[in-house]
Amino acid sequence: MAKLKTNPGAKKRFTLTGSGKIKITKKTKKQKRNLDHFAIIESADMKRVREMLVL
Repeated sequence: MAKLKTNPGAKKRFTLTGSGKIKITKKTKKQKRNLDHFAIIESADMKRVREMLVL
């Protein structure tokens, strides 16, 4: 069976925090400052993003 590949767009836009949450990275400092708590991904989107990142 072939290896699962990470979605390159997701790889550029998301990073994992130490506690396992997913953080948005492809935003300006001003956008992230205006979002509360470092732009953590909503729980509703968590499964979809994890699949793109092959976690």
